[in-house]
Amino acid sequence: MNPQPIAALHGLKVIDLTRVLAGPLCTQMLAEHGADVIKVEPPSGDETRRLGPPFDAAGDAAYFSALNRGKRTLSMDLSRPEAQEVLHRLLSDADVLVENFLPGTLERWGLGYEQALAARYPRLVYCSITGFGADGPLGGMPGYDAVLQAQCGLMSVNGDEHGGATRVGVPVVDHLTGYVAMNGILMALRARDRDGRGQRVEAALYDTALSLLLPHAANWFASQQQPGLLGSAHPNIAPYDKFRALDGEVFLGIVSDAQFRRFCDHVGAPGLPNDARFASNALRVAHRDALKQAIESAIADQARGPLCEALMRIGVPAAAVLTVPQALGHPHCTHRGMVVQRGDHTGLRAPVRLCGTPGHAGDAPPRFAQHTQDILARLGYGEDELRRLGASGAVPGLAASTDNRHGATHALT
Repeated sequence: MNPQPIAALHGLKVIDLTRVLAGPLCTQMLAEHGADVIKVEPPSGDETRRLGPPFDAAGDAAYFSALNRGKRTLSMDLSRPEAQEVLHRLLSDADVLVENFLPGTLERWGLGYEQALAARYPRLVYCSITGFGADGPLGGMPGYDAVLQAQCGLMSVNGDEHGGATRVGVPVVDHLTGYVAMNGILMALRARDRDGRGQRVEAALYDTALSLLLPHAANWFASQQQPGLLGSAHPNIAPYDKFRALDGEVFLGIVSDAQFRRFCDHVGAPGLPNDARFASNALRVAHRDALKQAIESAIADQARGPLCEALMRIGVPAAAVLTVPQALGHPHCTHRGMVVQRGDHTGLRAPVRLCGTPGHAGDAPPRFAQHTQDILARLGYGEDELRRLGASGAVPGLAASTDNRHGATHALT
């Protein structure tokens, strides 16, 4: 019987000082590939614990559960010296620290990277996730996904003329920033393997949001024509849009003349590629409204399921526009193992798959300060120190009292 492969990041210790989305997503992905992630929450807890409904039986929002699987957690007030000492013990053998405080917050507490941590922990990879970076005209400003979508032009190219500029329906800026942070961390670890030193990694939602302007930024640089609202259509490709079939909408992603010809032959409209308006992609883009009308006329009597399956089998990318429950219930979602269950928790696994050193979904997301006692014990805190920490209020999850007769420490966690 072959032994279970060791996960790629096994042995990596990550201190997670993040809340909300981008940071917790980054550290959850690290955890799913073997890293030991210790999440330090503020006394009020991660904000996503309250972003509901829906809530679970313990009162935590489903939002939180999507981003914090496989972590151990405790709560500390890092503005207090007693909590800072706990953090330093955590960092004594840590490889990575990830934080998303407003710029200057850790410096105010004497915990800034260049100020205090770089010299003391020279091998530490320090990842800072911010809205706009620390300096510049918007430096230090708070940033949330939709604010960055608006600020960086994403909303201006999403939506249609009837509804106007529209937020993308998923937090795409936060999500991608989580991956940017993870990639930066892994690159910094690779550099540390080479030269023995850690470094600061920066991931800003602003930079991420601007990087998503593909191909709209390139189009603007080349043409100086302002991109506009196209609904679900593509500014450079046609037909690349949603279309109405007999029983619902389908999306066609046709990027070549050969695909367009195969599509037209299959739906019984072989003359469309010979129409002067549709003879090339550039012409189809110029006449996209007429093209959409012609395509919807050709598929008006076809059920979308069989139509899309048949098109895919002849090399024409097509899909029915599914709801979230339909997408999660699709047989291919099951085949790919995207939905994972840990006790009462159901969530989505990280999309990164390593075949030689596969990761796996960790334990269910932790309750607030759930692992306080265990983490502090592993850091070497004795009963007297635990009592002082509990009395200081620096570690809200610790309410310790010692039974002198039995030598037992009790804690509410």
